[in-house]
Amino acid sequence: MAHPKIGNMAPAFSLQDQDGNKVSLKDFKDKKNVVLYFYPKAMTPGCITQACGIRDSKKTFAKLDTVVLGVSPDPVKKLARFIEKKELNFTLLSDEDHAIADKYGCWGMKKFMGREFMGLIRTTFIIGKDGRLLKVMDKFKTKTHHDDVLAELAELL
Repeated sequence: MAHPKIGNMAPAFSLQDQDGNKVSLKDFKDKKNVVLYFYPKAMTPGCITQACGIRDSKKTFAKLDTVVLGVSPDPVKKLARFIEKKELNFTLLSDEDHAIADKYGCWGMKKFMGREFMGLIRTTFIIGKDGRLLKVMDKFKTKTHHDDVLAELAELL
């Protein structure tokens, strides 16, 4: 399971957001940089921490001309509840069949509490306005994820 190569065009996608609207990567081409972050499950402790960090950094992402999209295998209705409950101010996308996670190389074998299973591996991709992949981040702490991504953006842009 390999991630797309840095410098190549990021894999295209069209997914439903928390409101059931279709969101595609091409919607942002030549307009915004995109932070595409994959997280395992809405309303779990690590995912809440990660999402709230991004929520609280929205102005800084905006200054860097960057939109953040969170992707999980959760259904649309659960994403809407997550946004409402945690007052999130960015778009969440539903990838229930994990087809996009597969394309980005972040669906695979995981270990948790002694058992192995297939699941979403927490990974973040930074995509430039031209649609090319600038950075893959797969080693970070959920608590500092937003700061780590902002530091990478500041370096790349």
